[in-house]
Amino acid sequence: MFQGAAALSLDAKGRLAIPARHRDALAIENGQVVITAHPEGCLLVYPVPAWTPIRDQVLSAPSFDPRSALLKRLLVGFAQDEALDSAGRVLINPALRQFAKLEKQVWLVGQGQHFELWSDAGWQKQLEAMMTLDGSSLPAGFESLAL
Repeated sequence: MFQGAAALSLDAKGRLAIPARHRDALAIENGQVVITAHPEGCLLVYPVPAWTPIRDQVLSAPSFDPRSALLKRLLVGFAQDEALDSAGRVLINPALRQFAKLEKQVWLVGQGQHFELWSDAGWQKQLEAMMTLDGSSLPAGFESLAL
């Protein structure tokens, strides 16, 4: 289970050092991960076994539905198989870095079975949006959540 948010830096080559506590769980299949784009402007980082059923579900959507086609192009079209190197770093493809507007400072945010990878500016916008939530604007299913 991936949880927590970590401020990290991309190196000059566009590599991200995955925190040591997550490396084994993230790269459980031959050191490979899948990185793809998300409609909200971040990247998604998946262990291969968690990504495969999602990819298959996306690909099973009707090809002639324009919305399905757009999501296929985004989620599958941007998907990259990447390997963690011996230092636990993963290369973020230049096209994906451009899509998510990633510069040096990034945020790796655990989301259970995967991570979101945000630019610093994108993550700050998410934090601002989180602060505007109140009890009357909670999505379905969260009304009865007790913290």
